[in-house]
Amino acid sequence: MSTSPVLSFDPLDAPTQDAVRALAAAAAAQDGVAPLSEQPLLRLGTDADWLTHVVARGEDDAVVGYLQVDRGGDDASAELVVHPHRRRQGVGSVLLRTAERDARLPMFSGAPGQRGKPLRVWAHGDLPAARAFAAARGYEVARELLVLARPLGPDDAARDVPDLPGLALRTFRPGADDEAWVRLNARAFADHPEQGRLTVEDLHDRQREPWFDAEGFFLVVPSDDVTAGPLGFLWTKVEPGQDGSRDGEVYAVGVSPDAQGRGLGRALTAVGLRHLARVGCDRAVLYVDGDNAAALATYAGAGFERAAVDVQYAQTAGA
Repeated sequence: MSTSPVLSFDPLDAPTQDAVRALAAAAAAQDGVAPLSEQPLLRLGTDADWLTHVVARGEDDAVVGYLQVDRGGDDASAELVVHPHRRRQGVGSVLLRTAERDARLPMFSGAPGQRGKPLRVWAHGDLPAARAFAAARGYEVARELLVLARPLGPDDAARDVPDLPGLALRTFRPGADDEAWVRLNARAFADHPEQGRLTVEDLHDRQREPWFDAEGFFLVVPSDDVTAGPLGFLWTKVEPGQDGSRDGEVYAVGVSPDAQGRGLGRALTAVGLRHLARVGCDRAVLYVDGDNAAALATYAGAGFERAAVDVQYAQTAGA
């Protein structure tokens, strides 16, 4: 018979970070979908007053659950994972209640703006067990993040670079373009709860990942001054070590508000598909909010179809 988990709230040392990654891998192998998104995994070593780490340990001190609460946005956003062998034993409920308390009154920060935030909780893959867990605790879907996909073939690899009158296409230069890209990204995603908050440090975290390749990171700049600040970008991501068919991700596409209405989103998407096909990917995937009608129309026109969905839950009124 399992006992209640022991919770710790300290910043994660390197062995504990590795244990959380192993926990996430075990859950992914069981469920067929990663339980934590990229950003929480990149922030396992982050110690900040707007971020809470909670580790749940079992009788043998093994990590059986993990929770991360990000209070840096308008809402508090949480992601949690429980080891497959410890599910339906109350670990998830303990972690969720901890997230609810942390959103209302942060455990380690009394900074202005850190209190009383609504809580939203991600569930990747929209699995039946997660839906039942959320419904039983008074949560309903507040946001959908769609996973779209389309096959890649020789025609994609052979496509021409779209004509961009007055504009030029070049690849990202690490070190030289970092701050300009962060400024552009913040403007392009000013209303996005996660993407628009990325910092230079967040960019550097991704540059250190094994998948980062500047040759798959494209910027659109004025053709009369290719050193000028970018007006749009497309970033691709290809995870190494894939067996069999290879997926490539259209990781992010952004256009400055000053350059919208010129077809840059469609043109950049075509550039990304060509690049992914040329580096040997068989399928392109991307993530887009379910209520982003303009982006959905662009991607539908490029042949993308819905493949999966991640959902974010919020408590119902009065719950």
